Amino acid sequence: MKEAGIIIVGSGLAALTAAYGLQRQRNVTIFTKKGLTDSNSWRAQGGVAAALAEADDWHAHLRDTMAAGRFHNDERMVELLVREGPQRLQAWISAGLEFDRDESGRLCFGLEGGHSRRRILHAGGDRTGRALVEFLRRQVDARIAEGEQVIDLVIENGRCVGVKTKRSDGVVSAWAAEAVIVATGGCAGLYALTSNAPTAVGDGIAMAYRAGAAVADMEFVQFHPTMLAVDGKAVGLISEAVRGEGAVLETEDGRRLMEGVHPLGDLAPRDVVARAIAAELDRGGRVVLNIAAVSNFRRRFPTIAALCDAHGVRLEDGRLPVVPGAHFLMGGIVVNEWGQTTVPGLYAVGEAACTGVHGANRLASNSLLEAIVFGNRVAQAIRRGIAWPEAMRQAVRRPDCRRPFAPSLPERTRLCERLSTEVGIVRDGERLRAAVGWLEQFSLSDWLDGDIEPLTAEQIETGYMLIAGWLVASSALRRRESRGIHYRSDVPYEDRAWQGRRLVRTREEWAWQAAGR
Repeated sequence: MKEAGIIIVGSGLAALTAAYGLQRQRNVTIFTKKGLTDSNSWRAQGGVAAALAEADDWHAHLRDTMAAGRFHNDERMVELLVREGPQRLQAWISAGLEFDRDESGRLCFGLEGGHSRRRILHAGGDRTGRALVEFLRRQVDARIAEGEQVIDLVIENGRCVGVKTKRSDGVVSAWAAEAVIVATGGCAGLYALTSNAPTAVGDGIAMAYRAGAAVADMEFVQFHPTMLAVDGKAVGLISEAVRGEGAVLETEDGRRLMEGVHPLGDLAPRDVVARAIAAELDRGGRVVLNIAAVSNFRRRFPTIAALCDAHGVRLEDGRLPVVPGAHFLMGGIVVNEWGQTTVPGLYAVGEAACTGVHGANRLASNSLLEAIVFGNRVAQAIRRGIAWPEAMRQAVRRPDCRRPFAPSLPERTRLCERLSTEVGIVRDGERLRAAVGWLEQFSLSDWLDGDIEPLTAEQIETGYMLIAGWLVASSALRRRESRGIHYRSDVPYEDRAWQGRRLVRTREEWAWQAAGR
């Protein structure tokens, strides 16, 4: 095995934040299956939520986060997020990171859904993610291997000791590591309509699950309410900040869609707004975002303006057609406050990790903050050599030599279609059972235990997509309540017995189920 020091899988904000905190003490290698700009972080239009304004405080941010998450959040982790976030941002501002300011040089704070205060920082209008990534790329001195896909985690004696990678030419390499950090993003790319980069398909989460790491809260997939719709397709995101600046959702005949639906109206939590739009679409109607009240739209939202121009949507008409799209996973690989998973030597951070801060529905602009706070904490844990808590350890089995089936591109397309129709914004037991049954026909146990190395990189990614899709669908079937973004029409209410109760999934559970069939 080649030596690689600390290995980071992924190249978004969480990955770069961890690399930034490690570079002076450790040799760091970043593997990304595409390029550095092929991430959700690079695409992020929204800003970073932080209680930095004079009229704000972390207590209010905590309350808003808990309320949006329907109190399924881990409150201790939320407090870490909202208390440490302002400190991290202040340090980066001092290091040269530039956020948008007014004519007097004061930071501008925006308002987004679910927030009780104006606390959203933006950079370059709607180019915040790009600005953060570019800032860190200038700071980080790490070996970056683009176009080299991590296909498996190497486990020895119950510990993660490295990774296997495959290049586009098929060459497989094994890399030894002092520690491995999974920062591959979420799995909203599993859906047909999505705001995510094509790389965000849950393969990092499924790979960790295969290696023995526990995952949780996989049923909580957030749908962003407003994606630009052209010819029935979602072609790009329209940031929630647009509604924060005065845009409103309307039906075709000009009726205010959110009037009387929620006290916060158009800035209600995302699950509420997404369901309202979906209901109107199901009735055969259309929904538009009326931007007439937004001044200087092109200057304030240059990325969205360019998106509209590219698809022939006239900003001058002031009515942008919208549909919801899969956007963010609240669950992922189970971690503690230091990003440690249940497999010693393996860390997870960003959307790939389940920190518990988002609960059942992420508060707008908390995702970039999570990447910054917990990316820094992972780096601290590795620098300081923080021991693995006994509570985070579990038995890990090594794969055997069975070769799993090679999934085809049509099966990949069908997976996205089925998740969209059967595990979407509104769910029910019958459709969820159909989705789970369809996924279980693919002999997933062979994917969890078999030798995947001979398969192509695309086939391996597709196999991991099937595992991630099964985790989402089967978790949604098991949670018999409606909470936050997980809404079931056959049980359309919150059940107190489910509040804070996590559905933790492990490969041992799958082996037990398979043995019983």
